[in-house]
Amino acid sequence: MNNKKILIAYYSYSGNTKRVAAKIQNITNGDIFEIIPKKEYPRNYNEAVNVAQEEKQKDIKPELIDNGNIKDYDIIFIGTPVWWYTMAGPVKTFLSKNDFTGKTIIPFCTHGGGGASSTYADMQNLAKGAEITEGYTSYENSAKDTEIADWINKLKL
Repeated sequence: MNNKKILIAYYSYSGNTKRVAAKIQNITNGDIFEIIPKKEYPRNYNEAVNVAQEEKQKDIKPELIDNGNIKDYDIIFIGTPVWWYTMAGPVKTFLSKNDFTGKTIIPFCTHGGGGASSTYADMQNLAKGAEITEGYTSYENSAKDTEIADWINKLKL
């Protein structure tokens, strides 16, 4: 991975996306940044689903504790659970609040059965000026180290 600076930024609700981020970090030795909303989502799953649906319908981008600092990085892995066929609200905020011009974004997501849906296309729309590569999609907690390593090797970073 030559000398490009790598950041793994992710939001995780249940821990599945966090586990994938940790596996990516083990392979790439990149820095890790957890995207954390100021207002936590309800721990009750159905309540969280309702909040996520309202955010999507009204295009609400929840405020974050820290918007992160991406300027020193060349390659940014961005991870999210798939909520209502797209990325979670905190990831939308992260993408909206940073300038990704000239950066390479490598998306990854975890889902409960609907696949990536429009997650990666929506990321491209929010991260103007970035090159977005092929993403890695895993069902709930099914991500395997070998699959992730193969995916990263295929990207030829």
